[in-house]
Amino acid sequence: MITANIASHLPVMALQQPDTHAVVVQSTAANDKSDVVLYKNTYTYKELDEVSNIIANGLKIHGIGKGMRTVLMVKPGLDFFALVFALFKLEAVLVAVDPGMGIKNLGKCLAEAEPEAFIGISTAHIARLTLGWAKKTISKTVLVGNNLLLGSCITSLEKIKASAKDRNFENTKTVAEDMAAILFTSGSTGIPKGVVYTHANFTAQHEALKNLYKIQAGEIDLATFPLFALFAPALGMTSVIPKMDFTRPGHVNPKTIIDAVNDYKCTTMFGSPALLNRVGKWGGANERKLPTLKRVLSAGAPVAPSVLTRFKSLLNDDVQIFTPYGATESLPVSSVGSNVILDETAAATSEGKGVCVGKPVSSLDTRIIKITDDVISNWDNDLALAANQIGEICVKGPQVTRSYFNRHAETNLAKIKTESGFYHRMGDMGYLDNDGRIWFCGRKSQRVITEIETLYTICCEGIFNKHESVLRTALVGVRLKNKIVPVICVELEAELKSIDKKKLTEELFELASHYSITKNIKHILFHSGFPVDIRHNAKIGREKLAIWAEEKLR
Repeated sequence: MITANIASHLPVMALQQPDTHAVVVQSTAANDKSDVVLYKNTYTYKELDEVSNIIANGLKIHGIGKGMRTVLMVKPGLDFFALVFALFKLEAVLVAVDPGMGIKNLGKCLAEAEPEAFIGISTAHIARLTLGWAKKTISKTVLVGNNLLLGSCITSLEKIKASAKDRNFENTKTVAEDMAAILFTSGSTGIPKGVVYTHANFTAQHEALKNLYKIQAGEIDLATFPLFALFAPALGMTSVIPKMDFTRPGHVNPKTIIDAVNDYKCTTMFGSPALLNRVGKWGGANERKLPTLKRVLSAGAPVAPSVLTRFKSLLNDDVQIFTPYGATESLPVSSVGSNVILDETAAATSEGKGVCVGKPVSSLDTRIIKITDDVISNWDNDLALAANQIGEICVKGPQVTRSYFNRHAETNLAKIKTESGFYHRMGDMGYLDNDGRIWFCGRKSQRVITEIETLYTICCEGIFNKHESVLRTALVGVRLKNKIVPVICVELEAELKSIDKKKLTEELFELASHYSITKNIKHILFHSGFPVDIRHNAKIGREKLAIWAEEKLR
């Protein structure tokens, strides 16, 4: 029976397709394509349901239960999926942290989350003990895998399983508005914030993704982003875990990704823009194809039209690359396909109109409000802007999260109360066009305010990005002689690093002179490789670039 708990989909799928693979870890024996090798490290739906039941019972015996905030630091694989579903079944609160956020941020995030339990691999436990992560609140620990250094001081996952293998798991009726997880933002514009997810939020996300992309049970998903991959088993899909460093998607081995799609006949894949760029270049150069894919999803940052075109060359003609727009606080908000981007909106992007991210999903109420950095306590209809006016994107709906954990000031800043709920302020600038589509113009915190105008990053960058020698650009504001001046930082295509930069600078200034939003930009700097976020390797660290640019211009 399907309930408010996202894990309730698993036993239903286990009954409908018990022998279908739920999770597959890509085989290390790349040269042997026999089914025995390909499907060696797997869980069928029946196995995943049974193992997660056993773990849920074992964790309960160990003292981890409903409402207990539990950190999970385990690499993507069979144990990761079984543990996540076990925690959901238990109605414990999953605390998911990204190791790539850095040791300093990890410590701060865990201190804020106040976890009571910690499940992790040996390196995670050693770091926890050495650095004192949340030592005041953690009382229950579980070790996944073996480590002689830790000895028997921490209960192992195998002991947890052994303690409960003969017990039946008893489902309880999940309350939709109860806390289900704390998921952290990428931290690309500051210290990551813990977003409180309820069971209702996960259920709404599940339904939105299923309806948006017409996903069917029995499909096969290549999972290059672990948290997004958790929806696959609930949707009845097989989740294939490729061999890669999940904190460096922009540095994957392209052959490994392409082989995984083809070996396992994947029908869908999620990849960050950086991953699609790398795989698309290699795939094109080596004349590889991905004929089984029915759709590709990419998120984390806008995907350049050149990247879409290149990756689409690997796909069947009728297959699109979809770019869902959203954030940890609300996903998905909208979605747009590569056909619309390449045939229609890319031209407007190159003219400084921003990036079209599609129409809002049907379950959302989307508004654009006047720009302010202040708290807005209560909704007023006068806040809303008309079509084609740039403001802050706000959304209201079932997949929109209600608060940040232990971040009351940030919660107040991000939420606007209404008579029937609240709007979430995305922190993104944008507008609605005459067709009701959202156009993204950049982060609010990254807009550049000069004495004469306000400039939006994505709009300005779109103009410079159309130069064929440019990989990407970043608009930043720099203080010179007590004035904020706009600066364009330029990253070149790798093969063009030795280009005549003086001539290119002249060409870029000429390009900028034809547009009102770029004609006043008088500084262009070349950077060898932009700082990017850890999660997707796609969000540009404009705050870091601004510091670098200021030092360069002194």
